[in-house]
Amino acid sequence: MCGVLGATALLFAAVLSAQPPTGQPPAGQAAAGESQRGQGREGRGRGGGPRGAAPLNFADRTGFKSIFDGTMKGWDGDSAYWKAEGDALVGTTTAENPLKENTFVIWRGGEPADFELKLEYRMSSTNSGIQFRSAHVPPGGEGRGAVTGKWVLKGYQADIDFANQFTGMIYEERGRGFLMQRGQAVEIGPDGVSRQIGNLERNADELKALVKAGEWNTVHLIARGNTIMNIVNGHVTAFIVDDDAKGRALKGLLGFQIHTGPPMKIEFKNIYLKTL
Repeated sequence: MCGVLGATALLFAAVLSAQPPTGQPPAGQAAAGESQRGQGREGRGRGGGPRGAAPLNFADRTGFKSIFDGTMKGWDGDSAYWKAEGDALVGTTTAENPLKENTFVIWRGGEPADFELKLEYRMSSTNSGIQFRSAHVPPGGEGRGAVTGKWVLKGYQADIDFANQFTGMIYEERGRGFLMQRGQAVEIGPDGVSRQIGNLERNADELKALVKAGEWNTVHLIARGNTIMNIVNGHVTAFIVDDDAKGRALKGLLGFQIHTGPPMKIEFKNIYLKTL
């Protein structure tokens, strides 16, 4: 147990240094780094303490592979709503072509367990999300969970919405619902109850202000065992340790959502995956 908690704590500390998204050090640090370069061990003590971890670089795709080539190859969705357009995977609804239930485009290249996903998104209105470690919900059946469409997923979702009320959170579609609020570090216990174990680098309102409505934003998802992190525009927005063995999934499908409601358009591009 101590080893697992220790590894999780180290991962948490490392990811908190995720900004800026360009991978450049904070102002004033670059010059200091240059002056120490080549000095070996002697240079390390001059800053008055140990040097922190380098920021994660969103542009670094070492070990990643593109899973979108500009066509629908490898992607499965309702062609009435999803298409490849330009360099993006695009989902669209209109007043003439509305949705009766949420629909998804599903990546058919596997069911990643431990992974990192990097992408950019832009949306015009309403709500969307990035599904991961998810499962297909077949059409038919009865009761509250019944669906009619062929392309429906349930499972973890990195939430996205135009008003940025939910963007950056982790939600569970057709499952446990909201697992946390933006800006929180959360543990979900074996009893399925979420408990806040800390706050992230910025509060919910500060993180909301960093999301650009109607413009391109970056998302970097990291899943390691029972630990999940969501990084939006270079800032950690969600950190979850999921110890709910009955409710969680440790592998599953990737996909993107179009939500019911007013007409909307969601675009995803530069979609890169690294499996571990």
